[in-house]
Amino acid sequence: MKKQSWRKYLFEFLSIFVAVISAFALNNWNDNRKENEAESKILIEISNGLEKDLEDVYINLNGHKQGIQACIFWRNIINGKQSDIDSVAQQYLRLTRDFTSIQNTSGYETLKSRGFEIMDNDSLRQKIISLYEFEYQTLQKIEEEYFELQFQENYFESLNNTIAPNLIFDEKGNILSVNIPFKISEREKKILLSHLWKIQVNRNFALGFYDKVEEKINDLQKDIKKELQ
Repeated sequence: MKKQSWRKYLFEFLSIFVAVISAFALNNWNDNRKENEAESKILIEISNGLEKDLEDVYINLNGHKQGIQACIFWRNIINGKQSDIDSVAQQYLRLTRDFTSIQNTSGYETLKSRGFEIMDNDSLRQKIISLYEFEYQTLQKIEEEYFELQFQENYFESLNNTIAPNLIFDEKGNILSVNIPFKISEREKKILLSHLWKIQVNRNFALGFYDKVEEKINDLQKDIKKELQ
């Protein structure tokens, strides 16, 4: 009887032990599954946000390129070279146009609130943090705070004082054309050329950083797609 009771108790103990371990394992599996699902949703949200960010990057890239073309246009006008004067109004508008940097950070904010440890891929996690905390922050500061790139504030008044008297308007006040040759003193010419040179240099600087950000966004999108697969 004692031997049978011992076997009975051992069997009951093992049954309880297996049940507890199984329940713990199942609970762990459920937690991991929920975390994996949450991670996937966050990565999808980040990826969708990156698509929107690329659109903003392309708009600003194109805007700075147009600003450089405006510098070339006005340099040609000032130097008496033939230029497409039909685009005077556009080139005048683009010359000192500023831009803002807009990022869709909702996915990244969700990741931060859930905790970065939810991501198992260390490399992917570091790339995401670097993009949002460094590249995006730097890009925003360059566009909106870096004094050299505040073209409207820094150059418009000086440029306008010399360019505007040479513009030709219609009766409604719309810009039609520009005086050729440009009526300007040698001193004014050198000041204008120096402004155009500086604007072009700083727009090229901005373009260089935008190219890097674009590359990092595309690289991160590829990594996210691979992780989701």
